[in-house]
Amino acid sequence: MSTQIILPKLGFSMNEGTLAEWHVEDGHSISQGQLLYSLESEKSVQEIEAPASGRLKLIKAAGVAYPVGTILGEIV
Repeated sequence: MSTQIILPKLGFSMNEGTLAEWHVEDGHSISQGQLLYSLESEKSVQEIEAPASGRLKLIKAAGVAYPVGTILGEIV
């Protein structure tokens, strides 16, 4: 079973965020709770942790703004 990594809504008025940096490379193993990526919004930079353990499959590139709800990757 895979777990989708979805760009979260961090504030009431947030409609998009910039995937600033992946902290784990594509295809590498990750543990639940490990730092996964940095997300920039209008007001702050948040460090997002992995929601599950497994192998990371990146779908979206860092350095780009995406709408809330975008699937950024998967953990399989």
